[in-house]
Amino acid sequence: MKPMSTMNVIPFIDIMLVLLAIVLTTATFVAQGKIPVTLPKASEAQPLQLHQPVELTVSDAGRLFIDGQEATLDSLTQRLAQLHKDTPMLLRIDEKAQFRHFVAIIDLLKAAQLKNVSIATKAPGG
Repeated sequence: MKPMSTMNVIPFIDIMLVLLAIVLTTATFVAQGKIPVTLPKASEAQPLQLHQPVELTVSDAGRLFIDGQEATLDSLTQRLAQLHKDTPMLLRIDEKAQFRHFVAIIDLLKAAQLKNVSIATKAPGG
C-alpha cells in the first residue's frame, strides 16, 4: 500500500460549492428584504397606513423636541395621550443630557401605555 502524501480536497470543494449556491440563492431575498411577488389589483383597495415613528429628542441642554418641534413635558403628555398604543416611538437623547430627562420621558411613555419604544444609538467608532 502506498501512503497518502496529499490531502484529497475534492469533497471539501463540493461542499463549498453547495454552500455558495445556497448563499447566492438567499442573497436576493436579503437584498430586497422580501420575496418578490406581483400583487393582484382590486378596485376597492386602500393605501396601507404605515406608522412612522414619533421622534422624541432631548438636546444636551435638556431641551425637548417632538418630531423636530420644541415642546414641554406638559405638551408631550397631551401629545402622547392622543397616540395609538402601538405607535412606534424613537428616543434620541444626547449623551451629555442629564439622566433625569430620560427618566421623565420613560415615565410619560409608561403612563400613556406606549411600549413600542426604540432608543437611537450609534455604533462604536461611528
